[in-house]
Amino acid sequence: MAQRRELISWDEVSKLIDLLLPQFEQTYNVMVMITRGGIVPGGMLAEAMDIQYIFTASVDFPAEEHFATPQQTKFLSWPKFLQFPDDKYLTLQNVLIVDDVWGSGRTITAVKNRVAAASGHPSTCVLHFNPYRNLFGNQRPDYYGAITDAHIVYPWESDRGFQSRFITNIP
Repeated sequence: MAQRRELISWDEVSKLIDLLLPQFEQTYNVMVMITRGGIVPGGMLAEAMDIQYIFTASVDFPAEEHFATPQQTKFLSWPKFLQFPDDKYLTLQNVLIVDDVWGSGRTITAVKNRVAAASGHPSTCVLHFNPYRNLFGNQRPDYYGAITDAHIVYPWESDRGFQSRFITNIP
């Protein structure tokens, strides 16, 4: 059975940001936005919260040939960090990690663990949390705007006519 898809508007994104802002229990002086989905909500939150130190993290979970099934390949590979801030910017800082959605939770958890390994104090934030796909038991984002079981299509992801003709593979 195909997963239900839900297209949300810019107005709905704005409402989710408004729901998130009063949830924050502490001040954050550093933000790590997970590419690509976390860039737009992260920028909106950074502006509203006046966070000056903003970084990006790009994470890939490469296919591992030694796993027996595609499912094992998808969920058991180690993360490869293509881009990540230097530890000196994270150490002893309250770091807000932002992505658009917590589906399986693998990407944001990998970033959270790497921030913690740098002696930062990470908190996670997403627009949507999907507890039905979560691979981490009772773990959930520290802050989220809504719970969903749908595949969310954000306004910055909808087809604007650009499609794949401008996309190239980067080694």
